[in-house]
Amino acid sequence: MIQSKYFANNKNNNLSTYANRGMGLEYDINLSNEYYRIKDVAYIYKKPTPIKLVNVDYKKGLIKEAYFETPSTTDYNGIYNGKYIDFEAKETKSKTSFSLSNIHAHQIKHLINVKNKGAISFLIVRFTALNETYFLSTEALEQFIKNYERKSIPIDFFKNYGTIIKMKYNPRIDYIEVINKLYFGGNNYDEKKK
Repeated sequence: MIQSKYFANNKNNNLSTYANRGMGLEYDINLSNEYYRIKDVAYIYKKPTPIKLVNVDYKKGLIKEAYFETPSTTDYNGIYNGKYIDFEAKETKSKTSFSLSNIHAHQIKHLINVKNKGAISFLIVRFTALNETYFLSTEALEQFIKNYERKSIPIDFFKNYGTIIKMKYNPRIDYIEVINKLYFGGNNYDEKKK
């Protein structure tokens, strides 16, 4: 049996204690991605932020000066069912909307560009105060930006045009299930999870 570093570090994977542990969306997605890899369902990885080191004290193992080399694109990418997957994950404390200032214009452009080349691209947005996590396709995001002159996406837009991702034991944030239903008609996924 493959032992995950995420699962190994968390002996108590009980959802009833989830709210008390203060785990963030990124941690939950990393757990889910590890689960997908172990089960040979999908290979999705967190992208490293491109940083240029300027001044390093190698004797002390200390980075004294560094800067972002280029703007990062999105948080995660990989492959599922022969399709390139690319997405950004964000959290908001708001109960009513997700501010577009939380996502950079170059990230939105990247999501649209890869979608236009055949990728499945999307946002995963967690409304922490509501304990709700949504999958919002790039197509829906693009339509919102084109049709509304707002600086934030209301929660009702997520409810009407997104898909809620229910918290589970494994995988914790099952966004592949949403992708499978939206893009592949629900085929093959349940067999690989067993």
